[in-house]
Amino acid sequence: MTSPAPTGPRVRLDLGACNVTLLGTAHVSRASADQVRAELAAGDYDAIAVELCPGRHRALIDPDALAKMDLLQVLRERKAAMVTANLALGAYQQRLAEQFDIRPGEEMRVAVEGARTAGLPVLLIDREVGTTLKRIYRNVPWWRRLYLVSGLVASVITRERVSEAEIERLKEGDLLESIFAQFADRARDLFVPLIEERDRYMAARLQDEARSGRYRHILAVVGAGHVNGIRRSLEAGIADTATTLAELDRVPAPSLLPRLLPWLVVGLILSGFALGFHRSPALGWRLVSEWILINGSLSALGTIFAGGHPLSVVTAFVAAPITSLNPMIGAGMVTGAVEGWLRKPSVGDFARLRTDTAHWRGWWRNRVARILLVFLLSGLGSAVGTYLAGFRIFEHLSGG
Repeated sequence: MTSPAPTGPRVRLDLGACNVTLLGTAHVSRASADQVRAELAAGDYDAIAVELCPGRHRALIDPDALAKMDLLQVLRERKAAMVTANLALGAYQQRLAEQFDIRPGEEMRVAVEGARTAGLPVLLIDREVGTTLKRIYRNVPWWRRLYLVSGLVASVITRERVSEAEIERLKEGDLLESIFAQFADRARDLFVPLIEERDRYMAARLQDEARSGRYRHILAVVGAGHVNGIRRSLEAGIADTATTLAELDRVPAPSLLPRLLPWLVVGLILSGFALGFHRSPALGWRLVSEWILINGSLSALGTIFAGGHPLSVVTAFVAAPITSLNPMIGAGMVTGAVEGWLRKPSVGDFARLRTDTAHWRGWWRNRVARILLVFLLSGLGSAVGTYLAGFRIFEHLSGG
C-alpha cells in the first residue's frame, strides 16, 4: 500500500530498546485520519498511544455512556458544573462537525479502531480533561474565571461558523486550545496547564511505556501542536516519571480565603440577625424577612430562567435562604433533586443529551440538561442573593 504524503509532523525517537514515533495530526482533518490509517498499515508497531484520557476514550468507544449517568450522584458529589462544562465543550465540537462535515477527533477514532482490529494495545497517555479544566480554573484569578465561563457559554449559544484563525489553530491539532484561544494567546497562566503540562504528562506516560520492556515500537497519535513539546521532554529525559505524573494530576487546593469566605459571610449574617433582634424585635424580623425575600426570590428567578417546574421554583424560594446559611449545602442541590423528581428524565433524554446540548434551545428541551441548569442557576441566584441581602442587612444596622 502506498502511503499518502504526510500531512502532519512525524518524529521518530529512540528510547533505549523501544522506538516511539510521534505522529502529529489535526482534529478536523480527513487527511490526518487517512494518514493514521496509512501509518497503521505500513508501520511495524506493537502498541498505539493516543492523545486521549480514560474519560474521553470511554466517550469515544461508548457513545451511550451519558445514558448511564447517575444524575442524583452527580448532584450529590457536586460534579454538575463539570458535567455541564463537558457538555459545553461538546457543543463546540458539534459546531466543528457541522462546518467540516467530519467528526472531530476522527483520527483518534481511526487509531483506536485500527489498534483493536490489529490486536494491539491502546495506551491512553493524556491527562483527564476534568483535571486539566480544574487546573486551568485554579490557575487564574477569580475575576478571569468569568471570561472562561463566558467562553464556554458562547460556544453553546453562538451559531457563527468557526473563524479562519480558529481553523488554523485546529490544524495545529489541539481542540482544547482552540476553545480557549482568545485567552491562551495572551495568558501564560492558561497556556501552561492547557498545553505545556499536557506535553510533559504525555511524554512521561510514553517514557514509562517505552521503558517497561513490553514494546519495541510505539506509534503515538497526538495533536500536531504537542509534537515539539513531547519531543523536547523525551529527548531531555524525565528523571522521575511517577513524581511528574502525580504532580501534574494534582488539583491545586483553593486558596484559604475562598474557603473561609462563605463561613465568614454566614457568621456576619447571623451576627447581623442577632444584633437586629438585640436592638428591637421589629428590626430583627425586618432583617430576616428581607433575607428570605431577596435570597429566595433570586434563587427562584434563576430556577424560572432555567425552565424549572413551578414546584421547583417554590422549592428554590424556600430552600435558598436556609441553605445559604450552611456552605456545605447549596440551593442547587435541593432544587436539582426536586426538579429531577418532578420531571424524571427518560432514557431518550440521556441518549440525546450530547446532541441536544449542541444547540442552546436543547438545554431547555432536554430534561437532563434542564436539571443541570436548575442546579446551576438556582445556586447562582442564591449566591447573588446572599451578598445583596447581606449588604441590605448592613445598611439597616448602620442606620441606612
